[in-house]
Amino acid sequence: MRTDLAVIGAGPAGLAAALAASARGVRVALVDAAPGPGGQFYRQPAAGLGATRPEALHHRRRTWERLRDGLAAAAVDILTEHHVWCAEPVSGGFTVHALLGPGQEEPAEVHARALLLATGGHETVLPFPGWTLPGVVTAGGAQAMLKGGLVVPGGRAVVAGTGPLLLPVATGLAAAGVEVAALVESTGPGRLARHARALAGKVPEGAGYAARLLRHRVPVLTRHTVVAAHGEDRLTGVTIAALGPDDRVRPGTERRLDCDTLAVGHGMVPHTDLAGALGCRLDGLGVAVDAEQRTDVPGVWAAGETTGIGGAALALAEGHIAGSSAAARLRGTDPAPAPAALKSRARQRSSAAALDTAWAPPAHWAEQLTGDTVICRCEEVTAGDVRGALDLGAGDERTVKLLTRAGMGWCQGRMCHTAVAALAGRRPTPPGRPFARPVPLGVLARQHTEKGQS
Repeated sequence: MRTDLAVIGAGPAGLAAALAASARGVRVALVDAAPGPGGQFYRQPAAGLGATRPEALHHRRRTWERLRDGLAAAAVDILTEHHVWCAEPVSGGFTVHALLGPGQEEPAEVHARALLLATGGHETVLPFPGWTLPGVVTAGGAQAMLKGGLVVPGGRAVVAGTGPLLLPVATGLAAAGVEVAALVESTGPGRLARHARALAGKVPEGAGYAARLLRHRVPVLTRHTVVAAHGEDRLTGVTIAALGPDDRVRPGTERRLDCDTLAVGHGMVPHTDLAGALGCRLDGLGVAVDAEQRTDVPGVWAAGETTGIGGAALALAEGHIAGSSAAARLRGTDPAPAPAALKSRARQRSSAAALDTAWAPPAHWAEQLTGDTVICRCEEVTAGDVRGALDLGAGDERTVKLLTRAGMGWCQGRMCHTAVAALAGRRPTPPGRPFARPVPLGVLARQHTEKGQS
């Protein structure tokens, strides 16, 4: 199909961008891999599940209803179950390449004059002994099961790691009837207090979560971390320990918590595969943008978590600004985003920077990795294998990858990249990938043949 603006990603940023651009008179195609719009934050249960109170699963439900109703009334082409694997510049604009449906074998193309990337982010999970046992899930995975499938991962859970996502996961599981044995958070109140001014706007939300944790009698253990997960065929318990002032495990503080589920997460990192393949400049781990959310590639905008992790409120503001700018530039007029969006973006960016600092993972977490701890699940590469490659002279993630195959599997390093970088003593950098997801060779061959004939 052909359109003026292709918005890739139908989470908060993509929804706000599509509505803003459509309201300013441009044709918009909203492209997303999920069966329906909403993204992870506004993930909805399937209608066939018969959820009687879906609003109970969501934070800021009224915002979602406003976005949903606005989308229904707008002239936006909603292309769901479109798994985008590449976007490339062509004469007159861009071509977005996608794979259709659950099988992801049939190709589809969207031709657009401009692109807006709202591809979100993915979770970071730092490995530890036993983390590959059945019953260990990511915090976001547990939340997705609850929101999208109305199911819980187990009967007794520990929620652990660091970051604000742990709060809605723990309270959501508890409200769904799961016994939450503990919320294990590596950050302490003192670190948050140092950023009190920037986080002042988050206090009511945090107080709400605290009240729910208290109501469900969920113990909260700050400055603690998971040392190991235990079990044979599946998870039966975890060992946790206290962290000292130097962020190292304090000897003698280890204790075991019995559980059949561990929901663990250590923050998020932006999805930048499409932006990187287009040649967009990155700023740290996110896509670099200007005041209008424009990248340095003409005709490409970016908004939301792909520009840096900041939460739904920031994504909504950035999406509105990006959509307004893209529509104005396509129509040859001056952008005029809502002043409220500009103020919200400034405020939320300040909070996001504070949260990123306050909820940083423990500095020495990699020291607890035993030699047989799996680092790359796809290729079954252990910490011992990675350390062996480093002993042979590997000095970066790419060389480790060539020597051990860490990062060559199905996820293309999304799960193991941070751990490999930490073992190598380096800060993680966005890996360059030509495609955003695996593509059948038949699809590539068909495209090559078609281009050769045109």
